Amino acid sequence: MSSAESVKSVVTDPKLVGERRQQIIRAATKLFSEEGYYTTTILQIAREAKVSTGLIYQYFGEKDDILFLTLKNVLDTYENEIPRQLEGVSHPVERLCRAVWAYCAIVDSQREATVLAYRSTKSLRPDRRGLIKDGETRTNRLIEKAIRACTTGGYMRPINEYLLSYQCVMFAHAWALKHWAFCDRYTLAEYVDEGLQLLVEPFLTAKGKTAMSRVPQSAGTVLRGAD
Repeated sequence: MSSAESVKSVVTDPKLVGERRQQIIRAATKLFSEEGYYTTTILQIAREAKVSTGLIYQYFGEKDDILFLTLKNVLDTYENEIPRQLEGVSHPVERLCRAVWAYCAIVDSQREATVLAYRSTKSLRPDRRGLIKDGETRTNRLIEKAIRACTTGGYMRPINEYLLSYQCVMFAHAWALKHWAFCDRYTLAEYVDEGLQLLVEPFLTAKGKTAMSRVPQSAGTVLRGAD
């Protein structure tokens, strides 16, 4: 059973469930971010979503369900979109750069939900906190795998791949967490390109640096539209 299926719904039409839940989640994300999870009520969410409270209870059993699927939606986007952006890309250095680009672009498109994940994951039931952590771990492994391909291919010197993957993840999250500080200084494209120079370039071998010189235009082409 998927995480979404573990949240019970009175409505059984999958398409309708998906559409209505996304409508409610968008409203809840805004309110949870602005007012806080505990102070936001179902009535407020209903008003923001322009639906009745009764309708919300047809798709969610409780407020914890809404928060859980809000956070899970972000992780699912990472897990699905990053591999999609890597399709057809074979060079390890370009794959790593594209993976970081994809992560940052997703964060940019879901800044409120990214900040909410930091604030409110602790508010979930313990079992659901575990599912969120598992989802984040799977996403981090996508970055770690890209780094490992660079080290084993001789494009990057041996390094703690696990720690560097988390540095890349934290860099992506920082675009949301500290957007107030970055937005007047950098476009998303500038932010990611500067980050790649800090997080990737220093660890590249001579062969890796040659490859990196051909990457900036291609790594961001698909994703710069999110800027």
